[in-house]
Amino acid sequence: MDGKQLAESVRRKVKEFTKLCAGIDEGTASRAPAGRWSPKQIVSHLCGPEGVSPVSAFRVIIEKDIPEIHIEPGNPFFSDARSKTSFADLLREFEKIYEERADFIAGLQPEQLGRKGHIPALKDSPLGEYPTLGALVQGIGEYHLSSHIDHLREILAALGASPKS
Repeated sequence: MDGKQLAESVRRKVKEFTKLCAGIDEGTASRAPAGRWSPKQIVSHLCGPEGVSPVSAFRVIIEKDIPEIHIEPGNPFFSDARSKTSFADLLREFEKIYEERADFIAGLQPEQLGRKGHIPALKDSPLGEYPTLGALVQGIGEYHLSSHIDHLREILAALGASPKS
């Protein structure tokens, strides 16, 4: 896929996720089944760490020769500030972050998408620990966002809320 196709893939998944979130009220968004994340924590996780540029890892892969990128799978990044943020505002933050990513990705050339990063946390994943930027972006859109769409559906069902399709 080229940059524009990858960006559109990410945008489609973001739209699917936000559609699923439509109608989730603040009470439901803040509840979690035992041992699971709440809808707010899922959105927070997808937003990533606070204060980090949504495209910083992409830029570093383009600018450096096989840079090491540290990610924290399983971290909801659910700070005190995010816990006090409304679900609607957190969802807007998610949309803004992914739109910035998609806009950046859309402008990338094939040689940029072919650059590799070293991501030790992905060693045992289908991407492997040395994914190209294009594969990483595709993994974010096709795997990561998809898995959290399914995750959110499971959480809403466990909470007795009606998930949107």
